[in-house]
Amino acid sequence: MPRPCKQRRVCMEPSCRRFGPKGIKTCGEEQKIPMTVDEFEVIRLIDLNGMKQEECAAQMQVARTTVQAIYESARKKLAQCLVNGKELDIDGGDILVCDGTMRGCAGRRQCPRRYCKKNE
Repeated sequence: MPRPCKQRRVCMEPSCRRFGPKGIKTCGEEQKIPMTVDEFEVIRLIDLNGMKQEECAAQMQVARTTVQAIYESARKKLAQCLVNGKELDIDGGDILVCDGTMRGCAGRRQCPRRYCKKNE
């Protein structure tokens, strides 16, 4: 019996969940590429925030090999969208959304959730 999937911690859900080519109507589900919220989070942490895979794994509370697999999957999906002009649809995944108070949140960096709460 396989182990149950461990929830991946994410700091925040995406504010925009659909991306696609401008001016081109998609023809059904085959034109949409599904991306999970944890794949989005890995792209955000590694490519946008410049974290290493080890730091990203600690932040999300999963193994580095899990982050590596999620990152590879997310990059393939982004490439399909860019190269083939398909729509990206971000939703789902086994996640636990950070409320800004979780221990070890964002490692040495400031948690975006905590920062938003201070400025509200």
